[in-house]
Amino acid sequence: MRRITVLGATGSIGQNTLNVVSRHPDDFQVFALTAHSQISAMAELCVKHNPQYAVMGSYNAAAELKALLGQQTSTQVMYGYQALAEVSSDGEVDVVMAAIVGAAGLSPTLAAIDAGKDVLLANKEALVMSGQLFIDHAQRSGARIIPVDSEHNAIFQCLPQAAQQQVGTMALAEHGIQYLLLTGSGGPFRDIPLEELPQQTPGAACNHPNWSMGRKISVDSATMLNKGLEYIEARWLFNCSRDQLKVVIHPQSVIHSMVQYTDGSVLAQMGEPDMRTPIAHSLGYPERLESGVAGLDFTQIAELTFKQPEAQRYPCLQLAIEACWEGQWATTALNAANEVAVAAFLQEQVGFTDIAKVCDSVLQSIQADEADSLETLLAIDKQARLAANKWLQEYAQ
Repeated sequence: MRRITVLGATGSIGQNTLNVVSRHPDDFQVFALTAHSQISAMAELCVKHNPQYAVMGSYNAAAELKALLGQQTSTQVMYGYQALAEVSSDGEVDVVMAAIVGAAGLSPTLAAIDAGKDVLLANKEALVMSGQLFIDHAQRSGARIIPVDSEHNAIFQCLPQAAQQQVGTMALAEHGIQYLLLTGSGGPFRDIPLEELPQQTPGAACNHPNWSMGRKISVDSATMLNKGLEYIEARWLFNCSRDQLKVVIHPQSVIHSMVQYTDGSVLAQMGEPDMRTPIAHSLGYPERLESGVAGLDFTQIAELTFKQPEAQRYPCLQLAIEACWEGQWATTALNAANEVAVAAFLQEQVGFTDIAKVCDSVLQSIQADEADSLETLLAIDKQARLAANKWLQEYAQ
């Protein structure tokens, strides 16, 4: 029986994790669930899974949850960043699903790493903001990192077993690997005329053709900044050089990513676009767990197509690739600027193409600096958010 903490339990990754966990009651016990402010959804999860702890983002949210639960469960309700770190590093915890969206997930995920847990990594910001720091901490503590994002999990599955044991430090060439191919659907705007992009609405941006996701990540998919963040993650997870990492658009989302070997072989991981597959793989690794996802019916797949992403259509992707090799300060600033810009777009304060303009402006305004501690990274994050909000204020005038 393995005890699991789910950071971000009310989000899509968290709920899919609990769906898989509930299929294996003899293998997993829910130790703690966390959420920011989704009180009613959290209450339902607590009643169903009876965790030892539930953590909310604020005192008021925790108080409301405690009142709502009443005597229905024995769950102890807590709140705040310290509580998040505690349920991530507690000695009773074996596995931590890191699925808090945004920079808020960095500290508790790092706490789990420092405690030597098995960390199932679905939080992009942990590596986007603090890649080298994160990997260094894992090396010191002996924590095992297993990627959950469908693309990184696909690459992980296609690696030799020896490489799978060296997340963050592997030498790809030594394992006969030429390069990694990250696939992306291209989002809902992959085929519309470029001149129509500025008029696209939040509703259209969130209407992803293949995946069911939250609003923020759906917008990131439309700009392909999401793929850019995954590119940055892959650099750290698989210790890539620039010429070992490529992005290709694959509209059908059947192949989730690929590994090209030096002998000409290409290994691909394929499946339905359902996050329960990579979640089940990461939960059960190195064994396979039943996930509730049906296998592919190849007779129903009409075609598999691929193309290069257009720089004009996806400027955010290009910004992310360049930031990746500029340094940790650049990826931290880009992530922060994008969070501010996407929030403004979802509130219809700026247009779709303004997201890239905000990110570009912030990257040019931040002074390059060493980002070798959590405190430095958070300071860069704050500086970038201030710069992004300043851009928005000037835009509104």
